[in-house]
Amino acid sequence: MIALHDPGRQHRPYLAELRAALDAVLESGWFVLGERGRRFESDFAAWCGTRHAVGVANGTDALEIALRAVGVVAGDAVATVANAGGYATCAIHACGATALYVDVDEDSMNVDPRALEAALAYRPRAVVVTHLYGMLAPIAEALLLGAHAGSVMVEDCAQAYGAHGAGTFGTLGCFSFYPTKNLGALGDGGAIVTNDDALAARVRALRQYGWSGKYRVTQPGGRNSRLDEMQAALLGVKLRHVAAEIERRRQIARTYARQIDNKAIRVPIRGGEADAVHLFVVRSARRDALAAHLAAQGIESAVHYPVPDHRQPAFAARYAGVSLPVTERLASEILTLPCHPGMTDEEVSHVVAACNGFTA
Repeated sequence: MIALHDPGRQHRPYLAELRAALDAVLESGWFVLGERGRRFESDFAAWCGTRHAVGVANGTDALEIALRAVGVVAGDAVATVANAGGYATCAIHACGATALYVDVDEDSMNVDPRALEAALAYRPRAVVVTHLYGMLAPIAEALLLGAHAGSVMVEDCAQAYGAHGAGTFGTLGCFSFYPTKNLGALGDGGAIVTNDDALAARVRALRQYGWSGKYRVTQPGGRNSRLDEMQAALLGVKLRHVAAEIERRRQIARTYARQIDNKAIRVPIRGGEADAVHLFVVRSARRDALAAHLAAQGIESAVHYPVPDHRQPAFAARYAGVSLPVTERLASEILTLPCHPGMTDEEVSHVVAACNGFTA
């Protein structure tokens, strides 16, 4: 079976480096908020091109802490898309706020600036702009619209690590280091980046109970959300290899875009500098039949994501009046193909051939 993700295979070329990093942490006896965490934060900020990076426990915590840091409180509205897996929605609800859902563009599947402009008439406190599947959203347009409305811009870069400039456009950028991400930990992890010194200090307080000093709470809404030393050390190793891995993702994406030729499958153009190619998502009116065909050919696929946030059972009553026609249609058509740096050329060719052999 050609796996959708294969972190084990991906790690093999530098397994010795990962083991050495773990051994060093074990021997140090320091496991939370230590030297390795600070070093990784510094290196990660430099890689992103920001003044600050603050490690947190996971990507969803990064979004929640970022929203709290920019002043989102209970009763506020936060604009975002509904096709990105529910992570922003979870963070918004954790703050006591309400999601103001915005429809997406038919081709990019990222936020539609025209729909965002309409939503900003309601003056939401903040906007979470998600760079879905690794492709930069129309962030320049979103920033202009948000500035006009007085809304703070928070970037959800969980899938976009390696896309040129991701995390540097908005007030804060949020990252996930879930194991299958482009820069993945061997467990959970996340980070928030910013160029604002005061916001960075607020984020550092919020990730640790709201402390300004040990046992002194000065920021309401604080969490216990810290990137531990083991994950920081492992991420530091993987950071040295991630550029080559992202380029391999782009190569595979470009091959798919050039070689998959089937009228029943809509294939996006992918693989430029503004695209980190976290997931390669195609569309088909017969998505389930395509998935079954690929499985029969020994190819794993998945749907990212099958149920838009405003149609989730837990939120259905709260957002009953929301209609997002493009988002809803895409949810019935999208399918993710394997696209990870551990894939061989032969496996990529097999996926191409299987797609081209699909009969609608």
